Amino acid sequence: MPKDDLKRVAYYPGCALEGTGHSYNRSTKAVGKALGLELVELKNWNCCGAMEVKNVDPKIQTYLSARNLAIAEDMGFETVMSPCNGCYHNLKKAEYDLSHDPASAEVNARLSEKSGHATYQPGKVETIHALDWIKDAIGEEELSKRVKNSLKGIKVANYYGCMYTRPRHIFPEKDKGPGSESTLKPHFMDDLLAAAGAENVEFPLKTACCGGAHALSDSDTSTRLVLNILTTAEACGAEVIATECPTCHSGLEMHQVRAEKVLGRKTNVKILYFTQLLGMALGLSARKVGVHENFSDASSLLKEKGLG
Repeated sequence: MPKDDLKRVAYYPGCALEGTGHSYNRSTKAVGKALGLELVELKNWNCCGAMEVKNVDPKIQTYLSARNLAIAEDMGFETVMSPCNGCYHNLKKAEYDLSHDPASAEVNARLSEKSGHATYQPGKVETIHALDWIKDAIGEEELSKRVKNSLKGIKVANYYGCMYTRPRHIFPEKDKGPGSESTLKPHFMDDLLAAAGAENVEFPLKTACCGGAHALSDSDTSTRLVLNILTTAEACGAEVIATECPTCHSGLEMHQVRAEKVLGRKTNVKILYFTQLLGMALGLSARKVGVHENFSDASSLLKEKGLG
């Protein structure tokens, strides 16, 4: 059931969407506007701590994420939407840590005081992903009514990445039965793209790791992990891998090229953000949703399918 209170939410883009994931940022905003949804960007937001700070001091990472939640609360919002899996994961983890770890709560209080802003208290703001936002605010039935250019004929492997569902305990809203997302076999992206006419292939590596954390320290491992995802998607009949994480998206694109150059393994499956696919289905041009910013060149395929 669509929720009216999600029609206007706080927006936390995170660092990647203002850098390598700019086309995700562009397409997310464009889809929201096309669907009559409003995103209000957090004022003076900061990095969520990503992987780097977390590896140095997880309690400081918790504070950095909590500060963003405090900003959302101060702006009068009860919901903050983050499209990036890493940011989404870190904000959800901060909420959990502040509720269950007194030491994290103490560090958060001290750093908040030192920084001169109110200490965020857990339970005030709910963090949701872009998939939750569109599915719960609009829903598949309403989305299908708004489709202008069906994705019919496009075979898609939906790739969620590993941080969208792990660790399970920080996502208490998942695994609640019909209507909720599943951590074992997520389906929200499948549901939305199917509503837009796409043919979702059965893809067993929906939540496999792309090796994003090893991209610089061990490129060969990352390349092999990505190659496994790419070749499996093609074996399943996919023409497109739909993504919903900027790190995963960049990793699939870059290591697809590296796999051919270093390992001699060429794959042809195209990489597109799910918001880019939805945007084109809603009648937006490929350029409007930033397809030209992708490294993966899907122009010929999209023209063939009447979406170019």
